[in-house]
Amino acid sequence: MSNTAWNAAWREHALPGLAAQEWDLLVVGGGICGAGILREAARRGWRCLLLEQRDFAWGTSSRSSKMVHGGLRYIAKGQFGLTRASVHERQRLLHEAPGLVDPLSFVLPHYRGDFPGPKVFGGLLTVYDALAGQRRHRYYPPPPLRYLAPGLKQQGLLGGTRFFDAVTDDARLVLRVLGEARADGGEALNGMRVVELLRADGRVAGVLAEDVESGRRYRFHSLAVAQATGAWADRLRHPGHPGHIRPLRGSHLLLPAWRLPVAHAISFMHAADRRPVFVFPWEGATVVGTTDLDHHDPLDMEARISTEELDYLLAAIAQVFPGARVRAGDVLSTWAGVRPVVSAGAPARKPSDENREHALWIEPGCVTLAGGKLTTFRPLALEVLRACAGFVGRALDDPPATVFGPCPPLPLPTLSPARQRRLRGRHGRALPGLLALLASVGSERVGATETLWAELAWAADNELVLHLDDLLLRRTRLGLLLAGGALAELPRIRALCQPRLGWSDQRWEREQQDYLALWRRCYSLPEPVAVRQPAEGAEP
Repeated sequence: MSNTAWNAAWREHALPGLAAQEWDLLVVGGGICGAGILREAARRGWRCLLLEQRDFAWGTSSRSSKMVHGGLRYIAKGQFGLTRASVHERQRLLHEAPGLVDPLSFVLPHYRGDFPGPKVFGGLLTVYDALAGQRRHRYYPPPPLRYLAPGLKQQGLLGGTRFFDAVTDDARLVLRVLGEARADGGEALNGMRVVELLRADGRVAGVLAEDVESGRRYRFHSLAVAQATGAWADRLRHPGHPGHIRPLRGSHLLLPAWRLPVAHAISFMHAADRRPVFVFPWEGATVVGTTDLDHHDPLDMEARISTEELDYLLAAIAQVFPGARVRAGDVLSTWAGVRPVVSAGAPARKPSDENREHALWIEPGCVTLAGGKLTTFRPLALEVLRACAGFVGRALDDPPATVFGPCPPLPLPTLSPARQRRLRGRHGRALPGLLALLASVGSERVGATETLWAELAWAADNELVLHLDDLLLRRTRLGLLLAGGALAELPRIRALCQPRLGWSDQRWEREQQDYLALWRRCYSLPEPVAVRQPAEGAEP
């Protein structure tokens, strides 16, 4: 990785040279799995480059349920290996990336006649805790549970069980992993759509990719190609492998914390279909999710919540928090992600009955990762690299090593310990550069969020922002956390970031128009129930 800024100007200058190199490994897909593959390859000295068709974390990896969990539901399905790997990786991430991956307390209320009851659920948690090497669950009868989780429906309440998993900012996790990969010599480009796989002598020998920004096409040559394209996994692979990707959509609501305050994640089964639903605190707001249904829209269109999903999630809130009386007009933003679930093709199988196991589809010179989970991106990356090692001609060892390098021990006297922890977690090795901006930009927060104006400036300078939605929906989450997609803050965001991005007035106005249209279409309420957004410059 060079010492120059990682931005659009660097990208334009570097792209022809990167295309002219011979690579050991090309990674296609810039979500968490692709970032993990790049990180592990770079650590081992492989010449490796990642190409992402839209933006890093653009797909599922910025629109997940934000949970780093061990997969408690997989124990009930007998998938102990998946649970064991997930629990191990959850503990690793909690240890390595505090401030980015943090513990989250869950409470499952038990109601008369519901399954699982306290004893059965306690048994599952005993196994779950044993896999993590600790015992952290506890049952609470109704009186203390009212203090732990006020506002719960009281009728038929037997008590509640508390256990622990973890929560993250999924898009920042991807950026942090990419940063580690680049620090070890890997490279990554967004806005590069892979058009086809290049084949020679009966094997994959690279890719033909189009620069979405300029329309120019480049041939990238490599000894191996690893595809980690999520729901797009079927698009480029060689036909003939068993199984296919079944795109399943999961949608979420985000509410102001004051509208539905929770100190813990509340987990329960939806009365309509007995699927698990969560209400949990995230980034100073409250998230409600998720749905699980077949996604039939074209994958190149951003997923969005449907009216039926909105009603389903509002009904879930009313089921457990009837006194809150949450309505559609209370919703601050929404998001919908598409899960790349590997299916054997049983047409009658319900979405929630599909297993969440991944698969590798291998042809000479190319390995395609199908499926996978946010939590287990590291072991998935190692599995892909083992399959690629023969093509590259390198042995793959797995020495004990951390995903994340140590953060420099810099003093941050102007910031609270909690804010210091947050910045260290989200920015890692880049922290010295971010702190240098505090002297000129200051340590003020954007609105009521925890995001600093200096973080916006840093992203515009150094995090390969190509479009305004990259900045507001993934490098930061201001488009989700502030009313109207951060509409009231856009003039100040423009004053800070437009010069850093090198955009003309015309370019900024076009980007802002496109971003607000995208936000209304895919991150607000469905159109039939859309709440009028405040006019530009008006109070939200």
